Amino acid sequence: MSVADVLRELSIEEIQQKEKDLRQELFNLRFQQATHQLENIMRIRTVRRSIARAKTVLAEKLLILRSSEGAGHESRQEIS
Repeated sequence: MSVADVLRELSIEEIQQKEKDLRQELFNLRFQQATHQLENIMRIRTVRRSIARAKTVLAEKLLILRSSEGAGHESRQEIS
């Protein structure tokens, strides 16, 4: 199971919290890099990609949510 699949199983709020946590981690990593305390520079790249994955999955979920709400409104209009 890929990382994106794991994210897809989370709720919208959980994904938003995960993104917030990743952004905080990225800030800390950049701070460590600026003070020459960062041992693993590749961790910055990994966290940036994880943020991108979280944002992509979140956008997918919101798109599906909006399209399902839109479909419900259309069917109500057809019935009326």
